[in-house]
Parts: sequence; C-alpha cells; structure tokens
Amino acid sequence: MTTPQDTRPVPPTDGRQPRSASAFWRYWTASTISSVGDAITTVALPLVAVGVLHASSLEVSFLTAAQYAAWIAIGLPAGVIVQRLPLRGTQVAMDLIRAVAVLSVPLAAAFDILHLAHLVLVALVIGLATVVFDVGNSTFLPSIVSKDELTARNSLTSASVSATQLGGPSLGGVLVQLLGGAMSLLFDAVSYLVSAVLLCSLPRPAPAKKSAKGESTLGLIKEGWRFVSHHEAIRPCVAAATLVNFTCGAFMALLPVFLVRTLDAPTGLVGVLIATEGLGSLIGATLTPRLAGRIGSGRTLLVSTLFGASVAVLMPLAESGWGLILFALGNIGFGAGVVVLSILTRTHRQTVTPPELLPRVMATVRFVSWGAVPFGALTAGAVAMAIGNRGSLWLICALAFLAPLAVWTSPIRRMRDLT
Repeated sequence: MTTPQDTRPVPPTDGRQPRSASAFWRYWTASTISSVGDAITTVALPLVAVGVLHASSLEVSFLTAAQYAAWIAIGLPAGVIVQRLPLRGTQVAMDLIRAVAVLSVPLAAAFDILHLAHLVLVALVIGLATVVFDVGNSTFLPSIVSKDELTARNSLTSASVSATQLGGPSLGGVLVQLLGGAMSLLFDAVSYLVSAVLLCSLPRPAPAKKSAKGESTLGLIKEGWRFVSHHEAIRPCVAAATLVNFTCGAFMALLPVFLVRTLDAPTGLVGVLIATEGLGSLIGATLTPRLAGRIGSGRTLLVSTLFGASVAVLMPLAESGWGLILFALGNIGFGAGVVVLSILTRTHRQTVTPPELLPRVMATVRFVSWGAVPFGALTAGAVAMAIGNRGSLWLICALAFLAPLAVWTSPIRRMRDLT
C-alpha cells in the first residue's frame, strides 16, 4: 500500500469525474468511523439480550438472523435501487436511518420498555439500510479511485475495518460494563451521524449508464445474475463467500454465548476475545497486496481459505483461564482467511465488471453470500439448544472446510491470478 503524494485531482480515464486523494480519504474516514460504532454494537446488542433480557442461545441467534435476513429480502433489488437513485444522497439517508434505529434502544431502556422483539426489529432495520449502503459503497469506491489503485485501496479500507474490529468490540465490552449495553449503543448512533456528514462532502458520482428504455426491474436483476453465474472466477468465489458467511453467521450468534456461559469469561473480556478476529483481519489485509503480488491472487485465495478453516478448529478446544488463548488464536486465523478472500474477490469484481453492471453484480453477490448469514446464525442457535454450545461450535468449524473445497475444485485451482 502507498500513501498519496498530494491531493491534486487525477485526470479521469473513463469519462467519470476527476478522482482525488482527498475524496478517498473522506470516504475512508466515514467508513472507518461508522465501523467503530458497528463493532461496538456487534458486542453490545447480544450482551443486552443475554445480560438484560436473559435470552437463550436461540433467541440471541434471532438478532444476527434479523440483521442479515435483509440481504434475502432486498439484496437483489438493492442493485437496481442504487443504480436508479442519487448515490451520495442514498448513502447519507441510509446512515441517518441506522442512527435513528440504534438510538431507539437506549431510549426504550431508559423508559423500561425494552424487549427482545424491539432488539430484533432494530437489527432488521439496520440490516435493511446496510444492504443498500454496502452495495452503494462498493459502487462508490471505483468512482473515486483508479483501477490500478483498487487492490491497495480495498486493502487499506479492509485493514481499517479490521483495526476497528480489533478495538471496537473491546471498547464495546468495557462500555457495556461501565454504562450498560443499551447506553453503549449511543456511540454507534453518533458514528452514523458523523459518517453522514463526511459523505455529504464527497463529489457526486457520475450517473450510471442508463439501461435500455422500458427495461423492467426484473430484467435488470437478471442481467446482473447472469453475469455472476456465468463468470468462471466470480461464480466459485461467490460460492466460497457464501459458505464462509454461513460460518460467520454461526460464529456471530454463538460466540458471545459460548464465551459467557461455557467458558465463564467476564463481560469485558468477551469483547477483547471477539475482537481478536479483527487482529487477524488486520494482518490479512496488510499481507494481501504483498501475497497477491508475489504468488498471484488466485493462489493466495486458495491458500487463505484453507488456512482460515484449519486454524478455526482451535476455538472449540478453548477452556477457561489460559485456555482462552486457543480461542483467540483460532479467531485470529479465521479472521485473516476471511479478509483475504473478501479483498481479492471484491477487487476482482470491481475490475472486470462493466460500470453499468457493477451495482447489480455487487447486489447479486451480496444477496447470495450474505443471505447465508441468518441461516448460519439460526443453525448454530438451534444446534446449541440440542447438543450444547461447544458441540455446536465443533459442527460449525467442520462445515468451515466447505469454503476452501469450493475454490479448490473450481477453475481457480489452475489460475495464478483471478484476472
């Protein structure tokens, strides 16, 4: 990764608005600040359910399922929505919606009317807004960054998100202990507001190329779907991402309960342990450009998926006390493998997809891959009720090996680079 030498506009090469380093850094700052709040909420919301509402493993899984079920509900239309609406204004609106939703939790707690159904509804609203926001964000970046810089900028953005995942959950655990789970969510609400202000300062992206007059929403969705399903590299990458996200959903629902009720970890330490995934993600994001440049993006993808699944099996081996180190190491390794997969496949899609198709391709990929998250969460919660938290964690770690299987049995196995 390299830092820009100055902030002078770079002449556009594709007819879009001039790119500038300052625009990227405002984009990056907005994403990073919002990610800090997200990381706090990742810990605070389930801890509110466990500590305040005494929710079961299955009930906690409803929170994760509700947030990511939004990808199933509007994942495919989100690409058309982003393409047809003003991109910058849509991003700001999604930030404001999420801020209001998060703010409702401490308000309900203050009036002693907080219930699990309220938390599930908040998770769902946040999820719906995040669907549109994330599709827009992936479309926004190529409009302010040249193709040659995409891998480095995606790596930097992922590294920053990883850093917030490292510090955010730890901070969230501490805030929950000091302020209570509900009040700690105020930090996430503020982060969305700050992100909205920064996004307002970005240049308006050039409108996407208009589709044929009279083409239906369904027709536009099908066009994006066909591109994804017929591409020899994107198709197996989506399959791997879907399987990884199933595992991630299971971990998000299961790990807070596993740490609190099976390993008897203190609330403050729960945030630190969950945050170790962020450390792995930070390491993975830092190494991705170097590995891709040295051995090729295709080979890096093959190695990283297998590595992440292999190291994840350390987590169910963890015990109380010093045995928690095994959990941390497993979480670090899994996080590193996931972020390498994310960076390489996202950069590849942004590079090979025609600009007018990009929002719909991103939406299709997110619909399929992120739609697996709620199923993973509900599966982990249901299995935990039947065989216990540790048994459920063992099963999920075994299923994690399906992701490397998807890429190792695909044409990617013969590719040095994805492009």
